[in-house]
Amino acid sequence: MTKFLTLSIVMLAFSAITFAQATATATIVTPIAIAKTVDMNFGNVAVSAALGTVVLDPAGGRSQTGGVSLPANTGTVTAASFDVSGEATFTYAITLPAGATTITSGANTMTVDTWTSTPTVGAGGTLDGTGAQTLTVGATLNVAGSQPAGTYVSGTPFTVTVNYN
Repeated sequence: MTKFLTLSIVMLAFSAITFAQATATATIVTPIAIAKTVDMNFGNVAVSAALGTVVLDPAGGRSQTGGVSLPANTGTVTAASFDVSGEATFTYAITLPAGATTITSGANTMTVDTWTSTPTVGAGGTLDGTGAQTLTVGATLNVAGSQPAGTYVSGTPFTVTVNYN
């Protein structure tokens, strides 16, 4: 009987079932968003017979090349500005237009390209402790020689996108 009892205890010891438990967790974060606050404006530009450019930096400064000059009466000069919002301290990637945007005045056109931003595309942005950051965008205006006078406006807005890293 002792042998039987010992054998029963040994068998029970080897047939014991063990298990562990885990919980599943997910955190929903505030979606990232971008909203335009200021449109891009290259201001007043004077032209000659030679082609040239106006380079508008993300801080709103501008410079010219070629047959373009920048009059003392600058007009309105602004880099495009966007409010980015989302989860506090998260980082995000910036995508600027890949190609040129055409701006028109009647039948006349110019192109805007070579997009730049602050923060820069390569570095991306970091939302502050409140989940906000301002993103500014500059570009290059390509002006033909003897470009006709007029107010040139894009028929289709250019797109800037942001995504969490």
